[in-house]
Amino acid sequence: MRVIVVYASRYGSTKGIAEFIAEKLRQHGAQAEARSVDAAPDPGDYNAVVIGSAVYMGHWMKEAVEFVRRNRTALTGMPVWLFSSGPLELGPEIASIDDPKLEPEEISGFREMIHPRGHRVFFGALDPGKLGFMHRTLRKLPAARAILPEGDFRDWNDIEAWAGSIAHALATPPVIPA
Repeated sequence: MRVIVVYASRYGSTKGIAEFIAEKLRQHGAQAEARSVDAAPDPGDYNAVVIGSAVYMGHWMKEAVEFVRRNRTALTGMPVWLFSSGPLELGPEIASIDDPKLEPEEISGFREMIHPRGHRVFFGALDPGKLGFMHRTLRKLPAARAILPEGDFRDWNDIEAWAGSIAHALATPPVIPA
């Protein structure tokens, strides 16, 4: 089973998640690799695709959205899973990482367009040393510092379990109705 984990990552947190997922899929016997959407991989060369993006202001990165739209015909005919990386912590109005309020706006459209088998939101990481000028400047504001805490908040056990569920789904033969 050939699987590609495609990602859009600005500062490396989402890339790390994608590489970890690919490694876990390899441990379950899949031929898996992680590649940036910028490398323009052809999903038609694979049996399954996992697509992930960093999330900013409730949206996937433009490059990831364009990848899905550009490849929608190929993606519609194969097993696809989506993941989003971004929240650093839960706000007072968010009960859990599974809260629908955390779902990026594009996901509902992707459900209609390519029919993914699932979508997960994972906590991200913030290393101030990797931030670009705009985000470094924003983080200097006291209010922004409070909502953009420094640290790695990724739950590797949760990510590993999700990757395992994908591997299990790929290893299970599809049920063909009689």
